[in-house]
Amino acid sequence: MKQSGVAFGTSGARGLVDAMTDAVCFAYTVGYLRYLAEQGEFSPQKPVAVAGDLRPSTPRILKACVAAIESMQGVPVFCGYVPTPALCLYAFDRGIPSLMVTGSHIPADRNGIKFNRSQGEFLKPDEAGMRCQDVVLPDGWFDADGTLIHPTSLPDTVNVIPAYVARYRDFFGADALSGLTLGIYEHSAVGRDALVTIVEALGAKAVRLGRTEEFTPVDTEAVRSEDCVLARHWAQDGQLDAILTTDGDSDRPLLADGKGEWLRGDVLGIVAARYLAAKAITTPVSSNTALERSGLSPHIYRTRIGSPFVVAGMMAAVDAGQTPSVGYEANGGFLLASDVTLKGRTLRALPTRDSVLPMLCILVAAQQAHKSVQEIILDLPHRFTVSDRIVGLPTAVSQEKLCSFKSNIENSVEQMGLGALCGSVTQTDETDGLRMTFDQGDIVHIRPSGNAPELRVYVEADTQQRATTVLKFCLHALEGWRGDER
Repeated sequence: MKQSGVAFGTSGARGLVDAMTDAVCFAYTVGYLRYLAEQGEFSPQKPVAVAGDLRPSTPRILKACVAAIESMQGVPVFCGYVPTPALCLYAFDRGIPSLMVTGSHIPADRNGIKFNRSQGEFLKPDEAGMRCQDVVLPDGWFDADGTLIHPTSLPDTVNVIPAYVARYRDFFGADALSGLTLGIYEHSAVGRDALVTIVEALGAKAVRLGRTEEFTPVDTEAVRSEDCVLARHWAQDGQLDAILTTDGDSDRPLLADGKGEWLRGDVLGIVAARYLAAKAITTPVSSNTALERSGLSPHIYRTRIGSPFVVAGMMAAVDAGQTPSVGYEANGGFLLASDVTLKGRTLRALPTRDSVLPMLCILVAAQQAHKSVQEIILDLPHRFTVSDRIVGLPTAVSQEKLCSFKSNIENSVEQMGLGALCGSVTQTDETDGLRMTFDQGDIVHIRPSGNAPELRVYVEADTQQRATTVLKFCLHALEGWRGDER
């Protein structure tokens, strides 16, 4: 791990494609299986499900993972190029390990491997246990550059999509979206075809938009300006009720209203939690505080950013008897820790990020209330969140600068010029990065990314315009953190 520079982020191992050699990916997978063997979840002849996204490097990495499974005498089950939650649904239902080769939203020059246990995501204690494993590469399987030379091929594909589609059709009903015309922004999302199938299975008319063969790094938290332009263009004739899309591995949603305005993932999370009548809601500290203002639940838990932390919080709520227990992230991924039953139909737990569920919840809620998506959002307390990132800033540099900033927050805020814009800091939260609440009602959250060399900046305010103004100011000021990195 140290030699390659391929390390654990908030959602599995991530790194540059050039660093993720076959040997590195093989070693990671063997370490993963050795750890699961200690936990009683893997043994020879045990099936291990694998799938991947549509990045150019994914097939190669999948072969390295399959070779590792076979070297451990496991049975690889290839689920194809499908959404991460579709893979997890298949594997969790069967109580078998699974891994997804994906870099999620990050550019194609990077990739990753997301590991799962037999009934849920890999959590932080699991990562620690995996790090302790001793792995020896078999002789003659790799050349000097770490390229796999041992004959390996991907098994025949097991089709997991029908069960994934049925999950939503059976819960919401085959006419839940009847009368709606929905744009599906396909780009290079691995779940683009599945998403079309799902909305059509619920009675909507799907209009395919923007399909690409080249990988497009759609980030559901920091929406690209070109995607904003596209959505408004597609919506301008008024024929679409909403536009749906996902990130690369299709576990994070992005939904635009009928005017082509993309909605925040944490806003989708609030609507989904309300629709599902959640008793406990777990979400990272970066999510919009309209959640608390909405009074949806007496049990709200704030965590660090990353699905492993959200999963841990959700499961603690289940153990406390607070069900239905759900979780969501600012990137839109929605997690279900316990079964939900509405109108005699049950949606089974799926404790991993799900892109489809929150988008369906808001669309069905709008249908049932005879309202538009825009009107459903207007029902929520008016707090607006925007976010963006400074790319190409090494994590170590960000962490060093942030540590210095926190050593004297009041002075740092004044030097940054933020005090003149937002007033005095009244509250700070260091759960994950630094989150500052100002006396004028603004919230600024600065956080080095755990997945890529990026500095994430989140701003919350009482109006969209105010949030955008503060975000632009912060991004300009924090560009100075690059220093000699320019």
